[in-house]
Amino acid sequence: MQIAMIQDKIVPIAELEPAYLDRGIFFGDGVYEVVRSYNGKIFSLEEHMQRFANSLSAIEISGVDIYQILRRVLKSFDASGISNAKIYFHITRGSALRNHVCDADLEPNFFLTVTELEDDSEAKSKGIAVSTHPDWRWKRCDIKSLNLLANVLARRNAAQKGCAEAILVDEAGLITEGASSAFFAISGQTLQTAALTANILSSITRKFAIKAGKNIGLETIEKSLTLQQASGADELLIASTTNDIIPVVEFDEKLIGDGKPGKYTKLLTREFLSFTV
Repeated sequence: MQIAMIQDKIVPIAELEPAYLDRGIFFGDGVYEVVRSYNGKIFSLEEHMQRFANSLSAIEISGVDIYQILRRVLKSFDASGISNAKIYFHITRGSALRNHVCDADLEPNFFLTVTELEDDSEAKSKGIAVSTHPDWRWKRCDIKSLNLLANVLARRNAAQKGCAEAILVDEAGLITEGASSAFFAISGQTLQTAALTANILSSITRKFAIKAGKNIGLETIEKSLTLQQASGADELLIASTTNDIIPVVEFDEKLIGDGKPGKYTKLLTREFLSFTV
């Protein structure tokens, strides 16, 4: 008899809930998205759904009706009654006994949560400290996959140092992005961030941050930063779906500027929020 053990309980595999055999658990074989709402309105949902569809295609999960997923997102958000919400959802290739190769007709699994966003007002008003960490991620970070162990380890390391985010550095000594954010530097009137390649996530918030920068008169340069360039910048900031724009006032224990959020970061934040109304 094939069996499984859950904690101390032995059960026949035939009686297991499919969730225990999810390929997302065994292999990280799935993709996810996170969207947020501002005052009862989901921001940039169309762009997020397109990126989700692109991720599904990239790892060859087929048979998913993206419009059905959209309806599920909207239905769940409405049911939650949460005005400022974080909506997380993922699809895995399905459930089966552990084997690297699975049946082509496996039915994908869908999962979603709607939760309240944490209060980030203090981080936005005072700024955060970040620390660097080697970029140990796989080579297709443009796919928003469930393979996030390297990100988790980097964030754990940052937290142990009292930092709010880990900034990832590749083998060439160049900054790619944050463990869960896009990373920007401002020098003079130039906004710089790494160009989109296979090792950079096509962040929706990044796109709007760049648009906000142009609207306030900043020139954008999409080129990777060195550690020296980052630590010597006038201002640093990170951008993510759940936090939009957060000032960075300390980089690897070095104060940025006067150690307070800079004027352009404040302008960027204000301009970004105008897109969400």
